[in-house]
Amino acid sequence: MKKKKLLALVAGVALMLPLAACGNKAVATTSGGKITESEYYSSMKETSQGKAVLQQMILDKVLQKQYGKKVSDAAVNKEYNSYKSQYGSSFSTVLAQQGLTTKSFKQQIRSQLLLEAAVRDQSTFTNKKLKAQWKKYEPKVQTAQILVSSKETAQDVIDKLNSHDGDKLKYFKKLAKKYSTDTSTKNSGGVVAAFDNTSASVDSDYMKAAFALKTGEYTTEPVKTENGYQVIYMIKHPAKGKMANHINDLKTQIVETNMNDSTFMKKVISKVLKKGNVSIKDKDLTNILDDYLTTGATTNTTSSSK
Repeated sequence: MKKKKLLALVAGVALMLPLAACGNKAVATTSGGKITESEYYSSMKETSQGKAVLQQMILDKVLQKQYGKKVSDAAVNKEYNSYKSQYGSSFSTVLAQQGLTTKSFKQQIRSQLLLEAAVRDQSTFTNKKLKAQWKKYEPKVQTAQILVSSKETAQDVIDKLNSHDGDKLKYFKKLAKKYSTDTSTKNSGGVVAAFDNTSASVDSDYMKAAFALKTGEYTTEPVKTENGYQVIYMIKHPAKGKMANHINDLKTQIVETNMNDSTFMKKVISKVLKKGNVSIKDKDLTNILDDYLTTGATTNTTSSSK
């Protein structure tokens, strides 16, 4: 199974480098002289990364003003803890590798949730769109996996399951601890995080094979994925139920689809920035938002049936 990646924000920066206010205060001193805030700022604003940081800071400000009440500290902490749980003992190392701290990563999460609130506000949820999403909808399922490197080994695992007369799940977990090469799940008997049809962290072939199983079933043929060969056990596959009972889920999935649509996202950001009355005071940076604020970047984006 793939781990979901740490967030990549709209401006394309993971590390929020500070753009210091102009001044003569030293940022650093050397035997060759000092580097002032003004010098640092002048240097940073000429770089693509420095401009991306400013874009993100501006976007964060206007999003917070327009949608801040919809993003609570509890929501931020919940998402943070989800990443922390997923990466386990390696979480702090992963953060460090990305140049992040707990504080800066939580700020990224808040930025993402604010942007998601804006996308939801500007998404349309017509009955036609909801019905189309319903055709693709799968409720969250709970599975266990055994990952091996060869098709022959996977088939051997399946043969052992077929010949076992007792508790299949209990035996599956025993086999996972013995055979699985996935060190992140084998000690828990191969159990992986629950997922639905929108989960980006799940291999598409794994997902397809899993959704075809009912509760208590397992794949009777090795499943080839990007990670190797897998045997999948369906621990819990809830009934799909009726569309009327999953309207909120369908809306969330539509929002997630829109979040991955670069054209839609550009329209959302353009509308948010225009409403935010952004004024760039540094003449060298006056064009920094042109990609979003030019006439061609904006089209009408309406919302309905929120």
